[in-house]
Amino acid sequence: MLNTKKTMTFTHKSLTRKVISLTLLALTAVMFSLPAMSVESLRGDDAPNGPSVKVGKYRVKSEEGGYERNFKKQPPLIPHKVDKYRITLKNNGCLKCHSEKAYKKEDAPKVGDSHYIARDGKKLEHVSRRRYFCVQCHIPQVDSDPLVENTYENEE
Repeated sequence: MLNTKKTMTFTHKSLTRKVISLTLLALTAVMFSLPAMSVESLRGDDAPNGPSVKVGKYRVKSEEGGYERNFKKQPPLIPHKVDKYRITLKNNGCLKCHSEKAYKKEDAPKVGDSHYIARDGKKLEHVSRRRYFCVQCHIPQVDSDPLVENTYENEE
């Protein structure tokens, strides 16, 4: 019978890998064995205790002639319902009345000229993709009480 002895030799590299592996294994075991800690709110004592309050339904205010702007360069507010309008990549319900082709017939304000300018300043034949999703800037108004006190005063 042959007598072969296997000797274990550790290189610095393999020893380092084993130490790191064992350390990670120990940390993982400690992490999962800790009892669940209670979650504390960043709000402190102001944290809500019960279920959230259901938001009421509000009617959109229609304003003949539109709303007055409150500051320079404010996007015009939408003076009518828009909940049935669909804006997809292929279709924009707002442009049925407000496009350059339809606004006179519909007696509606035309989309601003700035909406037809590309990022590089070139004039486009269609509304720029940067300005295509109207309700990112233009919003309808509802008749509701303010959520917070508003002390804004126009300086013009």
